[in-house]
Amino acid sequence: MAIDIASALGIGSGLNTTQLVSDLVNATFLPKESVVNDRVSTNNARISALASAKSSLTTFSTALTELLQSSAYNGQPVSNDPSIASVSLIAGGVPKGLPAQIEVLQLARSQVLQSAPLGAATDVAGTGSLTLTVGTTSTTITLDAPANTLTDLASAINVANAGVTASIVTDQSGARLVLKGETGVDKAFTLTADAGADADLQRFTWDGAAGGMAISQSAQNALIRIDNVDMEYASNEVTGAIPFVRIDLNKAAPGTTVTLATDQPTTSMSDLVKEFVSAYNDLKRALNSATAAGSGSDTAGLLSSDSGVRDMSRRLAGLVSTQLSATGPYRTLADIGVRTERDGTLSLDTNRLNAVLAADPEAVTQMLNPAVKDADHPGVAGALKSVTDYVNGIDGPLAASQASYEKMRDSLAKQLDKLDQQRTDYSAQLTKTYSTMQAKLTAFKATQSYLEQQIKVWNGSKD
Repeated sequence: MAIDIASALGIGSGLNTTQLVSDLVNATFLPKESVVNDRVSTNNARISALASAKSSLTTFSTALTELLQSSAYNGQPVSNDPSIASVSLIAGGVPKGLPAQIEVLQLARSQVLQSAPLGAATDVAGTGSLTLTVGTTSTTITLDAPANTLTDLASAINVANAGVTASIVTDQSGARLVLKGETGVDKAFTLTADAGADADLQRFTWDGAAGGMAISQSAQNALIRIDNVDMEYASNEVTGAIPFVRIDLNKAAPGTTVTLATDQPTTSMSDLVKEFVSAYNDLKRALNSATAAGSGSDTAGLLSSDSGVRDMSRRLAGLVSTQLSATGPYRTLADIGVRTERDGTLSLDTNRLNAVLAADPEAVTQMLNPAVKDADHPGVAGALKSVTDYVNGIDGPLAASQASYEKMRDSLAKQLDKLDQQRTDYSAQLTKTYSTMQAKLTAFKATQSYLEQQIKVWNGSKD
């Protein structure tokens, strides 16, 4: 007769073999599993600490780069009278020739023509063709019935996109066609009738001296004087007078001199250096804690043996002496008062920083945040980004550390799987062994009981 192992355990012998199997399996495998699980926990903590270090460095670099993109950290050209001439920075270089004195003698203007009034915008403007000439470029404007109203004429001029804008002004006198060109003498324009134009359409002509339309404003160039040098421009937006400076001419003021200069962000740069040192120290202290050697596993940092993080820390420490500019009196952070302490954190000599900012604020600005960034002029954000890109790179030290921890994680997972399978197999083996034992004990007890009964029978028969 087959024996049900599960029901046989613990029955017959008086022994709790189920508990016995569990205790034996635990005694054999719990110490091994505990060691591996401790290693898993430590390895996971290292993976987390490495990710935190990597993220902190990236966040620091990105925040610094974005911060320095603000105009508050660039030397900005300024005007002492923006109502006459305002200025702004043109990207790509450093303004030269400031301060400068500018006198706005005359603003650039557009030519403006207006027609005699018609009763309404829907009145017939005429039929035929007009030639619109701007400078040396001519465009034909044609009207055919029924699309030959004043509105149709304005639309045809605008669609031609020849540099003249047409609009219809309607007031108490009626509807008038108003034409406006671009600024500058070279953008003056004429509107002449072709041979097939009817009498109505000839009302909208101007040959440069006379015609059916009246000139309201003649085209003219802007006339300015910078440091007593006369200059002439077709636009009121002047970009070629001072390198990397745009001058917006807002009002003619002959006889009035406006000063254009560069406003250096002295206060902003001072605050920037202080904030950089503070943020760097927060990151460095975290790295110091993670890489602390200690005297044992309880005091050592999680990443104390991580060569990638130590490399990252060394490269960060080199920022103080990294050349941020190839020219100028100040070229490194050390030059403006930043120094490295024994624990790797930074300190700032504010007296030194204030002195260099007072002596040459432009040089400090161009070192920390150059207008044109390149390999020789990376600025503080560029130098930090270089470190970040290297340590976080595909072949960088942190990638190597991460790969090592991930390999360890996979190996430990396989060890746990193997132990789990060994536990299962061992438990099954013990269960089978004790089940066999229980079956034999049950059989022995049955035989014993039979023999005892026979003996009693035999003894009773003698009586």
